[in-house]
Formats: sequence, C-alpha cells, structure tokens
Amino acid sequence: MDPVPGTVYGTLLNYKGAMAALGDAVNEAPYTEAPKGPILYIKPVNTINGHGSAIPLPEDVEELEIGAALGVVIGSTATRVSMDEALDYVAGYTVVNDVSVPHESVYRPAIKQKARDGFCPVGPWVIERDAVANPDSLSVKVWINGELKQENTTANLVRSVSRLIADVTEFMTLNAGDVLMVGVPEKAPLAKARDAVRIEIEGVGSLENTIVPEHETVFGGAL
Repeated sequence: MDPVPGTVYGTLLNYKGAMAALGDAVNEAPYTEAPKGPILYIKPVNTINGHGSAIPLPEDVEELEIGAALGVVIGSTATRVSMDEALDYVAGYTVVNDVSVPHESVYRPAIKQKARDGFCPVGPWVIERDAVANPDSLSVKVWINGELKQENTTANLVRSVSRLIADVTEFMTLNAGDVLMVGVPEKAPLAKARDAVRIEIEGVGSLENTIVPEHETVFGGAL
C-alpha cells in the first residue's frame, strides 16, 4: 500500500500480558504506579515502510523485535468521542509491524530503538471497518521463516479498541488517515538478518517483510 497519509501512533502496555510482565516494577521508580491513561508514542514518517519491503537491520544491532499490531485507521476527525460512538470514526483496519531494537524501559520514549528508518511496515491494505465484525476478538500471529513464533488475540487488550479511541481523543484529536496501533503483545519475537517475517491478523490480512542489513537497503543509502 502507499504510505499512510497521517500520523502513526503506538500504544504501550495495552495487552494484559505485557502489563503483567512488568510485574512489581510498575510500582517502583521511575514508574511508581500503574499508568492511568494510554501510553502513546509516534512512529515518524521516516519509519513508514510497505508490504514486501526490506526492514533495515542497523549495523550495531543483531536482532529486531517484531511488534505485531492491529492498526486502526481513522476515517474522520475525532475529538472527545464516547466509547459508544468511537467505531463510527474508524475507516478500517490494517496490519502494522512496530519494529524495535530490543530494550526494556517503557518510562521514556525509546526514539533510538523505535524510530529507525523503515521500522514501521504497514499493509498490505486497509480492510473496511464493517468487514471486521469485532476488532476486540482477532487472532494475531507472527511467523518467522515459516515457523509460528507468537500467537495472541485482541481479546487480551487492556483497553478495547473503542475505549482506546475514546481515551486518546479525550486529550488529543485524531484526524482522517491517522493510524492508532492498539498495542503489541508480550514476548515479541526476535528476527535477524535474512529472516522472513509474516504478521497475520484474522480478517485483516498478512504483512510480509524481510530483515536486511541496513547498508543493503534504500533506507541505508544503497540500492
């Protein structure tokens, strides 16, 4: 698909297993307590990548975390919407690979780890909203070199799709073309150079990419 026209937002700790994995650390410094609202970050335009394209592997990194995420594509300007009407503002859904350099902290924005060139493949298309009966009950699978490495479901979200949209638009406007990732399941699988990655989201599609050393990609300045 063409690069998404709006801003891509990610959400941390929105899977119950991801929150549970943080354990008692959530009550210790620097966090001191569980988050009261959605923890958002931005995947800037330099990260946007397409279906079938190479994901650049930085020279100083051995493996990348594969972040399987349902992308909610906003269809019209959404400000302070209620949960009941939230899905009315959705144009459709897509598959997003929220690629990251492995890291632990969720306290400060991991820009160096999450905002590298090509670190946000999106696609291969946008499925219309009404074609997905229930976005809160979709299986999410990650395959690496044809081997199933992760399986989860959006039924395990801390905030449902509707609640996430309502909570986010309470303090900021989402515009048509923006993509809101609902979150990445815990224990994101790792992929290394030459690995073929496929993320499947039930009823939405399959996003396929290959990990390639950065110097061999267009993002790295080579052809």
